This record gives sequence, C-alpha cells and structure tokens, in this order.
Amino acid sequence: MFRQAKQSRVYQDVVEQIQEAIVTGKLKTGDQLPAERDLKERFQVSRGTLREALRVLEQQGLIEIRTGVTGGSVVKGVGTEQVSASLGLLIRYKKVSLQNLAEFRIGLEGDIAALAARRAEAEDVDGLKILLSTAADYLAKGPEYWDSFISTDEKIHLRLAELTRNPLFISVLESLSTNIHTYYESFLPKEEALMRENHQDMVQLIAAIEAKDSEEARRIAREHVRRFSSYMEKQTA
Repeated sequence: MFRQAKQSRVYQDVVEQIQEAIVTGKLKTGDQLPAERDLKERFQVSRGTLREALRVLEQQGLIEIRTGVTGGSVVKGVGTEQVSASLGLLIRYKKVSLQNLAEFRIGLEGDIAALAARRAEAEDVDGLKILLSTAADYLAKGPEYWDSFISTDEKIHLRLAELTRNPLFISVLESLSTNIHTYYESFLPKEEALMRENHQDMVQLIAAIEAKDSEEARRIAREHVRRFSSYMEKQTA
C-alpha cells in the first residue's frame, strides 16, 4: 500500500500517501494503521518524521491517535464534518468579512431555497410552518426575545438545507447556523421592525416552497440575505 517517501518532502509525502489510501477506500473507517515500527520501515523515514505526518493527519480529522496498550492510529475517514469545522472556525472568530460572508451566503442560500422548493414534501412544509409559528410567538413578545427569535430563524435556514437532501449543503449550513450568531449579535440591530421584516421574508419564502416555485424561493432567499447583510454592514460604517 505504501512506498518509500520522497526525500525532498518526506513528511508531506507520508501524509499524502495515507490520505490517498483513506480517500480511495484502501483504508476504511475504523481500520488501524500498521504499527509505528512497520510504518517507519515502509516509508523509510525517521520516527520524528512519521509522528509529524500522523499529527497532521489527526489535525485534518482523518485519523485518531490513541494511547495506551490498545493504542495506535485509527482511521476516522473522510466526511463533511472537516469542511464544516474549518468554516465554523473562520466564522466564529470573525476571520471572514461581512462582505465576503454576504457574497458566499447569497448564492448558497438561494440555491438551497430553490432545491428545497423542488424537493420538500407536504410534511416538510408543515415542519417549516411550526418553526415559523414559534418565530411569530417570539416576535409578539418583543425585542427582549430577539435572541430566541434569531435562533428560530437560524433553525429555519438549516431545515431548508436539510430539505435539499444534499450532505454538502447540510454540512455548510450547520456550520453557518452554529457560528453566525456572533455576527448577528455584533452587527444586527435588535429592533422590532427588523424582526418583523425578517419574519415576513420567512413567511414569503415558505409560501414559495409550499407552491414549489423554486425560482421565487431563490429570489426571496437571495434578497433576504442581501438586505440583512447590508443592515449589518451599515453598523460598521
């Protein structure tokens, strides 16, 4: 499975060989890598180089290094959680500008809304309406329930992603929904008028999804993200 590592970039070559074995299925989730001594011989590398490569693979989420008598390096496999985790860190610590985040979300959430309109079943729409009713309850209680209202709005966005049945959209929206709250808390005015505007957008969006009007759903979602992103950008001006 493995060959002697290229001496010009030893540890990186070890990383790439193990990555390839995992991605192509030669190594499957739950498999244990050969013992350290065996790997050193196969790659013809030092113990330090091998451990550096294994640390990189662990940081990438591809393996888990276990200690103890039954320890070793166990394959975790490739999943969308790696993408989600990296995106989440960028958003949580505000390493992405509001403008960059808006550009990303406008296209993403527009596509998600369009796919949700095509694929949602009647019971899916019923679930969205329940969330919409919950948001309306928080809206009626006023701005002091802003946080609960926004959290419900985030759940609606995530539910739309789930309706696409596409694990990539779901993973990315999970990361957005979990971490974007920090932007809202910092830059979105906690005003009842904006809460009402947000709620009305969701009412129209869910109506378009129920009607299976994918292009109208796309338009509403894109305009919603564009408009609320502009409100946040004004707070930084």
